[in-house]
This record gives sequence, structure tokens and C-alpha cells, in this order.
Amino acid sequence: MVSDWKCVTIDEVLRYYGGEIKTGPFGTVLKASEYSTDGVPLISVGEIGFGRIEISSTTPRVSKEVTNRLPEYILKEGDIVFGRKGAVERCARVTMDQEGWFLGSDGIRVRLPITCNSQFVLYQLLTKTHREWMHQQSNGTTMASLNQSIIKRIPLTLPPLHEQRAIAHVLGSLDDKIELNRRMNATLEELARAIFKSWFVDFDPVRAKAAGRQPVGMDDATAALFPDSFETVDGREVPRGWEITPIEKQVHIVGGGTPSTKESAYWDKGTICWATPKDLAKISSPFLLDTDRHITSLGLSQISSGLLPEGTVLLSSRAPIGYLAIAQVPTAINQGFIALVCENKLPNSYILLWSQENMDTIKSVANGTTFLEISKSNFRSIPIIVPSDEIIGQFVQQINPLLNNIVNNLEHSLTLATLRDSLLPKLLSGEIRVRDAEHWIETVS
Repeated sequence: MVSDWKCVTIDEVLRYYGGEIKTGPFGTVLKASEYSTDGVPLISVGEIGFGRIEISSTTPRVSKEVTNRLPEYILKEGDIVFGRKGAVERCARVTMDQEGWFLGSDGIRVRLPITCNSQFVLYQLLTKTHREWMHQQSNGTTMASLNQSIIKRIPLTLPPLHEQRAIAHVLGSLDDKIELNRRMNATLEELARAIFKSWFVDFDPVRAKAAGRQPVGMDDATAALFPDSFETVDGREVPRGWEITPIEKQVHIVGGGTPSTKESAYWDKGTICWATPKDLAKISSPFLLDTDRHITSLGLSQISSGLLPEGTVLLSSRAPIGYLAIAQVPTAINQGFIALVCENKLPNSYILLWSQENMDTIKSVANGTTFLEISKSNFRSIPIIVPSDEIIGQFVQQINPLLNNIVNNLEHSLTLATLRDSLLPKLLSGEIRVRDAEHWIETVS
């Protein structure tokens, strides 16, 4: 470590230089009845990812009346927010466009002094070493939890502020490229889903031809593949000549298992990907490139479904239901999945997009007393619309290039993230300096 760099705890930083730590409001301060659909987002553990805050349509909000009454919980740019229960290894930095959002009860925020660059500190908190430290220090037997005391003990390496800024800038340039790839992928996914919905849910080309119109945005050769009328099949209106079959007739449906974690021969030095729903929770696009844990060949022999081929569609069937991905590598799975091996007429791209579009129907067949789960037997009977071979072929021609671009962007982002994560400890130890890191980045950009 460079001589003028310091090893400190967050508590020492706050006591010597200023700043503060704040736990979100408990139910006695902010009642659930005060949540609303309008106002600013309420940020709790569900919105806190690895370095990013992401809200969804289910994120609660609070009104101006609440923020005026409880201004101490309003988030500012640069605040670092931790998940207080469950995902204790996750934390994120509040960005400029998130300033004014509200800290939820399952969150703890740290507001650092001006002597610290919050982005630089965040990079340290996202390292594997720090994530493992958080798990080791967390409380709770059934669910890991954090409190202010634990967060105050977090160790940090702090170089002078100008060096913090330089390191944050060089690592941030990699994150900017990763974010650009994420946005491009979001656009590509949206386009793929729009095409699927238009062709196979709303039946826009068929409706246009039935009305004597040319389908919008479609060439004559593609339009000619679609029928110009509907018929009733199993009580549903579908394009003439198309089928409705149970999903089990279109894909091979299997589950998974977990080799005994007490048997080291199943796990030690394993090289075979073994997926759990947690792996899908971390991905930004529905393609699985790798898994957190790997098993050995002996471990694989303990799973009846064996090694599933590349291209298998994975659907989490419990805790929670609805994570989706196409495995880009041969993968074994645990019991939290229904795996769809696409060996018949419908390709995995169709099955993936069908699953996304029909998630409400899929979830409707779940049951259970302790937690909801979709059984393979219940899933097998879900009906799926099957177009003609020619339309499926044309669909693949249009969709696969979009999905391939998504995968290429994911692989590029993985390379960038790996470089970022390898540079950080070297920069923190002084093994390399910023100018050397910038040179490395140029070689992969």
C-alpha cells in the first residue's frame, strides 16, 4: 500500500471527518398505509442491487406530505444504501437522477464526508472480499441482517481524495460501457418482445390481412406467410391453420436437484455449471453465461436430469416464480427450476418470449401452503399456440440476430466487469497506478 493511504473503518471516517449513518423509518414512524402509487420511490432491500438502485412497477412510493414530515430519510446523490435484511451483500450509490427518493425501512444509508469519493468507496464495497465480510458479520439465524454497528465496522482503504477520484473515474469508464451495453440490450429485448406480441398475441398481421390491409412494417413475402382469417380452437380464436397444444408437446420438461453439500467430492474443484434461481436474479438480460457454483462429474451424477444442453430455457418455479433465461452453456439445475429443452418444433427464442408474455398464466397454476411453487405436472398442461413452420422459420430469422446481439453485449460486459474487478485490488494496493489501468482498458474497449 502507498505510504499516504489509510486503513480506516466507516465509523472512523464519520467521527473524524463528518457524515452520518441512518436506518430507514420503522412502522411506528412510517406506516404501510401511507404508501401510495404517486410520489417518490421508497427504496428498500428489493430495490438495492449490486451497485445500482432499480425500481419497478411494484416499488411503493410516498407523497410529498411524507417527505416533508420526514426529511431526514430523503436520499441525496452520493449516499450509499445497504439492504438491511436478506441481501446484506448488496449496496448501491444514489445517482443524480435518484436524488430526492426516500429511504425505506429495510434500508440503511451512509452519507460520507467530502473527504471521501462515494463512488470509490462503493467499488470497495462491491468486491468479493467485502461481500464475504458482510455475510460473516451479519446477524440472524433464519435471515441475515445488518445494523448500523456492523456497517460502522466496515474496513476501507482511503488514498488521498485526488487518487480516489482518479481510481473511481478509470473504473467508472468501464461501468459506463457496461451501462451502454445494458441500455442497448434493453432496447433489443423490447423490440424482440414487441415482434412476438404483434405476431403471436395480438395477431396484427392476420387482423390486417382480414381487413384487406397490408401488415404494417412487414414485407410482402413475410406477410404472405400469415393467414387472412381466424378459427376457433379449444374455445379460443386463433389464426386459421394454427394449433393449440399443451406445452409438454412442444418441449421436454425436467426439474433438477442439489447434490449433498456435505459431500466435498460433489463440489470441490467442480467445473460444471450448476444454476439456482439466485443466478437468474443477478442477470440483466435473460441469458445465463455462467453460474456462481459449479459441481464435479460425481456431483452431476446425483441429479436425475443431468447436464442440460446449451439453449435450454430455465424458469424458476419457486422462491420466486418467474425468473427466465436461456442457458448459454451446458448447465445442471437445482430443484427451484422447470427446465424446457426445446427439441421439437418451437425454438427456444419462441419459448422464452412466450413465457415472458404468459407469465400471469404460468403463475396461476402455482400452489402451496408455505410458499407458492409450480409443479411440472401443472405446467405441462398450459396451452401454447403453435404457428406454421414457415412463420416460425421467418420469426427465427428476425429474432435470432437481436438475441445474438444481446448475448454479444453481455459477453463484452462480462469482460469489462472482470477487468474492473481485477484492477480494483491492484489499484488499492498500489501494485499498479491509474495510468497503467487506463492502458489496460484501452485494450478491451
